[in-house]
Amino acid sequence: MRKQITILVAGAAIALAGCAEMTPRERQVTGGLVGATAGLITASALNASAGWTLVTVLAGATAGTLVARNERTGMCAYARKDGRYVTRPCR
Repeated sequence: MRKQITILVAGAAIALAGCAEMTPRERQVTGGLVGATAGLITASALNASAGWTLVTVLAGATAGTLVARNERTGMCAYARKDGRYVTRPCR
């Protein structure tokens, strides 16, 4: 298990390093793919049914795609539970 986690962390670090020179559109697509993959992995780890797997993949893709970041000001938009957004410095 420890070996798998180490490989996962190393792969994530390499992938994030490659995102430095991406356009906003490329980041949006990449975020969607990463989010969908995270949803699929989560559903697989929880032995979810096909319906729940689809829901987690779509939710992950949506979350990964809808990340809003203003590169010039360093501010990000975060979704609230009530459907509104709040803008504050990126983490």
